[in-house]
Amino acid sequence: MDARPYDALLLVSFGGPEKPEDVVPFLENVTRGRGIPKERLVEVGEHYFGFGGKSPINDINRALLTALRQDFADQGLDLPVYWGNRNWDPYLADAFDQMEADGVERVACFMTSAYSSYSSCRQYRENLFEVSHDRPIRVDRLRHHFNHPVFVDLFTEYTRAALAEVGEDARVVFVTHSVPEQMNDASGGPGRRLYERQHLSVAGLVADALDLPTWSLAYCSRSGPPSQPWLEPDVNDHLEELAEQGVTGVVLVPIGFVADHMEVVYDLDTEAKATAERLGLRFARAASPNADPRYAAMVRELLLERAAAERGEKPERPVRGEFGPKADTCPGDCCVNPRSLRPVLA
Repeated sequence: MDARPYDALLLVSFGGPEKPEDVVPFLENVTRGRGIPKERLVEVGEHYFGFGGKSPINDINRALLTALRQDFADQGLDLPVYWGNRNWDPYLADAFDQMEADGVERVACFMTSAYSSYSSCRQYRENLFEVSHDRPIRVDRLRHHFNHPVFVDLFTEYTRAALAEVGEDARVVFVTHSVPEQMNDASGGPGRRLYERQHLSVAGLVADALDLPTWSLAYCSRSGPPSQPWLEPDVNDHLEELAEQGVTGVVLVPIGFVADHMEVVYDLDTEAKATAERLGLRFARAASPNADPRYAAMVRELLLERAAAERGEKPERPVRGEFGPKADTCPGDCCVNPRSLRPVLA
């Protein structure tokens, strides 16, 4: 349990509102610089208001924080764990203030997004640079974990359980957050389209483990103007297509999400479920890792793996599928946002 040279772990997440009056300010944080009128934000906020104005993400992160600390204690790893969000309290700046006050000199960051894209990686690294560049704390990012065996095995288990609910003949539809085609094209570097390819790889690994004869990948949570092409098909449109093909049951597997975000509880559990019921489809949604103790143990493994590499050792970096372990640092053109070139960590 040697975490040297790190003296802390930072859980980095998106954040979410905790009460109705938080919703619009939170969405203003998320969309800052895009010129979206407040009226539109109130409209989007209806998803949150339908759940009492509270996103599930912060409570899940609190549970994951507890699971990480418990796992560290059980394994004899004496390392503090902090938590900071990009878009809501506790903010990244608050976490860095606390770490600086506590004398932390070097921290490893675990980001609660598993894949490569501007929104799921580079934007986090921009924010980390912004809050850390003038502080006496060195910051490293742990590698993406989409192809870590634990991540793949958890979704395999969750999918198997969901199939048991609705019948083995149900069609499995893997689901992730849609992104603009331009963002997908830039993920991993110009033309590499890693975001889409990584999801297809994970879906294929789960499907192979369960010996699924057919499966598909669909998308949710599209936003932006209709003129801008985004990854398709939308999950609701895809359910319509499946019903027309004679499919009678579906299992939605949120492989693009590490927790039950609003995109899961609204877009899938509410909207897509209503679509399935209207179409007469048997419906189940597979679980997300959330604060599964095995997921917390995976984070510890990633931390110890990176720590060993920083000490000059050659640790094992377990992966599944055709992609190797994601590099600890990214090339300069990885997941670039064409609208800006802000300084970026790692």
